[in-house]
Parts: sequence; structure tokens; C-alpha cells
Amino acid sequence: MANENIGAMNGKVAIITGGSRGLGRNTAVNLARRGVNIIFTYHSNQAEAESLVREAEAIGAKTAGFRLDAGDTSSFDGFVADVRKTLQKWGRDKFDYLVNNAGNSLHAGFEETTEAQFDAIVSVHFKGVYFLTQKLLPLMNDGGRIVNISSGLTRFTLPGISTYAAAKGAVEVLTRYLAKELGARRITANTVAPTDFSGGMVRDNPEVNKRIADMTALGRVGVPDDVGPMIAAFLSEENRWVNGQRIEVSGGTLL
Repeated sequence: MANENIGAMNGKVAIITGGSRGLGRNTAVNLARRGVNIIFTYHSNQAEAESLVREAEAIGAKTAGFRLDAGDTSSFDGFVADVRKTLQKWGRDKFDYLVNNAGNSLHAGFEETTEAQFDAIVSVHFKGVYFLTQKLLPLMNDGGRIVNISSGLTRFTLPGISTYAAAKGAVEVLTRYLAKELGARRITANTVAPTDFSGGMVRDNPEVNKRIADMTALGRVGVPDDVGPMIAAFLSEENRWVNGQRIEVSGGTLL
């Protein structure tokens, strides 16, 4: 049964924002291994984007990458037009999976955070997710899947990340509303919350890495290889009845 469900993903199409590196890239590669064709966005690093195209195509997946600022809603119509053209080129008119993963980071205390910094975070992590999903919905198949990437920081707190965490909290509430309002189309919406948050800070900052590892039941911090395969599996037909949920992928942090 499991193998049949994995095979059922063959020829499906996923859109992944922020797909050229880190968690987004890992998710794209793992979906490609399941036979899913990939449309992804990247912010600025064209070399990384081209590298992902080569990697996914070598696996056998049709792949296309587009530059997109996930916080600039004025660019979304152009991206949707690119998606429509790509689908037509691939003999499709709809896609199946949307992974809202694109992100930026801010490390500033509550009292020091400026309005401009606040807007930059909320535009990407909440406003962008809201309106890009809205604009892509007409191109999504009934029975599709939406996964919004959140953070462990909506459950526990670390100083200096209030804006990022609050924006992710807003996405978690939005996800439940999407699950309710899109249910008539059999589209599920769920949140995946890893602990490699805020632009890879846990991965790249040794002090933070150790703090999170010490708080985690499995004794280390998560890496993209821990999360990307989970998201790919989560999108499969086996998980069709999971809807409106927050799934934390943390190895048991702060249990």
C-alpha cells in the first residue's frame, strides 16, 4: 500500500518557495525522488537555483526555478503567469502541492525592533504566504495539499526573535482557516514546524546550536535531511486525512 501511494505521486507538480537551498531544496529533492515535478522560487542566488534544477532533473523530475521576492506582492501576478506557462509546457493546467517555505530572519530585541524591520519580516512570513497562496489557488487541483513552514518558536521562546515568531504564529492560525475554507475542494492545509529556524541560526551559530541540542530529547539539532523527507512523505496520499494540524519536527525539543 505504501509503495502504491508513493507511486501515486508520479507526475504530480509541487511549488516550493525558497526552494534553492536548505530545507526548501531538501524538500524539492525528496519530492523529485518520489516522481514529483518541481517549480521553485529563489530570492537572489541564481547559481544555487541552477544547481537544484540540474540535481532534480538528474533524478528524472521536470524542474523550473523562478526568481521571486516572497515579500513583494506586486511580483506575484508575474510569478503566477510563469507557473501557468510552465504547467502548459509540461502538458498540465494545474499543480498539486504548495510548500510555503521562503523566509528571512531578524535578531533584535522587542524594544529595539523598528517598524521597517517588522514589516520586512511580516511581508515575507505572513502577508506573502497569504496572498501568494490566494493567487495560486485557481491553479491548484482539487484534492491538493498545502504545507506552510512555521517554527518551534511558536511553542517556546528565545530572546530577540519576537517578530519572526509572531509572524509564524499568524501563519499557523491562517493554516487552520485554509483547512476549513478549502475543505469543500478537498484541499488540506497543515503546518510543519522545524527547529532550524530564523535563517539557519540554529545551524550556523554554535552557541545557539548547543543550547537547542541540550534541550532536545534526541541530543542534537535538526538538519534539512531530517525535515525534507518528512514533508515529502507528508504530502502523499497516505496523509490525506491530516488537516489543519501543526506538526513539529524537532526531535523532541523542550518536551
